[in-house]
Amino acid sequence: MIISKPEALAPYDVETVRGDFPILGRPVRGRPLVYLDSTASAQKPQAVIDAERFVYEEEYANIHRGMYTLSERATDRYEAARGKVRAFLNARKSAEIIVTRNATEAINLVASSYGRAFLRAGDEIVITGLEHHANIVPWQFLRDQLGVVLKVVPVGDDGSVTVENFARLLGPRTRLVALAHVSNVLGTVLPVAEMVRLGHQAGAKVLLDGAQAVVHMAVDVQALDCDFYAFSAHKLYGPTGVGILYGKEELLDAMPPYQGGGDMIRSVSFEETTFAPLPAKFEAGTPAIAQMHALGAAIDYVTQLGLDRIARHEGELLAYANSRLAEIPGLRLLGTVPGKAAVASFVLDCAHPHDIAQILDNAGVSIRAGHHCAQPLMERFGVPATARASFGLYNTRGEVDALVAALAKVVEMFGE
Repeated sequence: MIISKPEALAPYDVETVRGDFPILGRPVRGRPLVYLDSTASAQKPQAVIDAERFVYEEEYANIHRGMYTLSERATDRYEAARGKVRAFLNARKSAEIIVTRNATEAINLVASSYGRAFLRAGDEIVITGLEHHANIVPWQFLRDQLGVVLKVVPVGDDGSVTVENFARLLGPRTRLVALAHVSNVLGTVLPVAEMVRLGHQAGAKVLLDGAQAVVHMAVDVQALDCDFYAFSAHKLYGPTGVGILYGKEELLDAMPPYQGGGDMIRSVSFEETTFAPLPAKFEAGTPAIAQMHALGAAIDYVTQLGLDRIARHEGELLAYANSRLAEIPGLRLLGTVPGKAAVASFVLDCAHPHDIAQILDNAGVSIRAGHHCAQPLMERFGVPATARASFGLYNTRGEVDALVAALAKVVEMFGE
C-alpha cells in the first residue's frame, strides 16, 4: 500500500464526514452509537441512500431491453456505474467488470466457470490459512468434484503470510492461486504483487479476494496483473446486493457462462443457445439496478474524500486503538504484523467474545464476535472466536475511548 506523504494530504475532518452518515446520529440502548463493525458491513452516507432512492422514485425500469425512456435512462445509469467501477479498479475495459450479488458469488463464479472448464484431477489450487470461508469452500467443492488438490500457505504467529512460504507451495501442477488481499480477521495486508508475479511464473492464474482491500487502499488491477479481483459494495459504504468480479477479458471470453437465463443470451431455440458477449454472458436475469447506481455513488464518495486521506486517518486511529487496548489487563491482540488495515481482533482472559460483545452493546458499542467466517484461522490461533473492532472512515478517537471504557467494565465484571 502506497500512501502519500502526510504533508501532501489535506486535513481530514472526521466530524464533517460523520455528518454524512444519518445512522451515526441515532442512539443504541440510550447511548450514542459507536459502530465498530465496518469490516462486516459499513454504514451508508446520505449520498448512497439518496442514489438508491432516486432510482425508485424517478427513473426505475428494467434495463438493456426496454425501448422507452425510463428503461433507456436506467440502462445508461447502470452502465455508467459499471464505468465507475472500471475506473476505480483501473481495469482496461468495462466489459471486464462483471456484476454479481457480492464477493462470495464472484468467487463462486470463477470456481464454477473457470474451475470446471480448465482444472483437472491432480491440478493444485493454492490459498492461505487466513482466508474467509468464501475463498475456501468453493475450492473444496472443486476438490471433491474434480479431484484437484488444495494447498494452504501457513500463517505466522504475528498474522503474516510470507512470500517465502507461498513460493514453497508453487509447483508444476499449480493452476490457480486464490488469495485474500487483506484479512477480514487480522487486517493483514498480503504481499499480493509479488505473489501474483510468482503465481504467474509458475503458470497459474491468480484471483484476489479484495472485499477488505478496496475499502482501505487504492487498487489497480493492471498494476497488480491479477487475473481476477472480487469485492462487495456493502463493505465500500455502498448497498447490499451488489458485488463485482473483475476478470481479464481473454479469460472471461474463454470461460463458459455461470448461469443461464435472460439477458445473457444472443439467441435461444430448443436446439441451441448462443451467448451474448461480455459482460452480459455472466449476468443472467434482472440485476440489482438501483443498488448498482448506489455503488457508483459510494465510489464517488470515497474517491472525493481521497483513499490516501482515508488510509492515513484509519492508520492513525488503529495506532491509537492499539495503544489504548494495551491498557486492558488480560487482553491479547491477534495479528500484529506492521502495515495492517484498521482491524483489531482480540481475546480477553476473563470473558468469551460473545459475552464481551453483548456487554459492549449495552454501552452502545457495536463490535463483532465469533469466528468471522474464518474457522481455520481460529484453529490456527487456538481460539474458538475473537472479538473484533474494525474502524472505518467515520470513526474517532473518542469512539476508541468508549470501546476501552466498556472493555474495562467487562474486566470489572469477570476479572478476578
